[in-house]
Amino acid sequence: MTAESSGRDTGGVWNPDAYLSFADDRGRPFHELLARVGAVTPRRVVDLGCGPGNLTATLARRWPAAAIEAWDSSPQMVAAARQRGIAAHLGDVRDWTPRPDIDVVVSNATLHWVPDHAALLTRWVRELVASRTWADALADTAFGALPVDGATGYAELLADAGCRVDAWETTYVHVLAGEHAVLRWLSGTTLRPVRERLDDDGWQRFRRDLIPLLDAAYPPRADGTTLFPFRRIFVVAQV
Repeated sequence: MTAESSGRDTGGVWNPDAYLSFADDRGRPFHELLARVGAVTPRRVVDLGCGPGNLTATLARRWPAAAIEAWDSSPQMVAAARQRGIAAHLGDVRDWTPRPDIDVVVSNATLHWVPDHAALLTRWVRELVASRTWADALADTAFGALPVDGATGYAELLADAGCRVDAWETTYVHVLAGEHAVLRWLSGTTLRPVRERLDDDGWQRFRRDLIPLLDAAYPPRADGTTLFPFRRIFVVAQV
């Protein structure tokens, strides 16, 4: 995220500039996932959870003859994608209905926001959310109720549905620079629901309480960097 912006703006909505400050690291899984997709001349390619559209644009470059369809639930992200020339639509992926001409559907760093899925990034916040100080204010956040399956579980699910499946799991070790780098990373994504629940003063107090927990879990190195392991599950399913 830019400087100390921490990925937030008033009300805790998605901040495209903050999200893009880690664009290279966030984009790496997207490119590795697409490298395993063998579609040659798809008619329509859909990006569910397109964010600010910087990665969606690569779909148009790879498949220039395809119609590119993009969706995101954040008005701010949709606006940023449209500024890049992406015909992005505002909507929840749970409400999206596929068209008959769709050949490729891509979803990167999105499904863990859907109920019954959870990013493992939220493991560190459960201790804080469960503490007496924040229990009331954050009682109905969904961190503990969004489990993520393993690569085998998703492969079995899609194989049982009749798909040919390629599934794998990777843990990236991102090298983050600067003070409170993990907090700045999480503030642009995982902590967004927390930010929505807190006023400005509460958000700053929450951040102050969280910093020592993150420093203990992800201790800064002597050179000023922080090693941040980040688990990703990839699934390519073909019918």
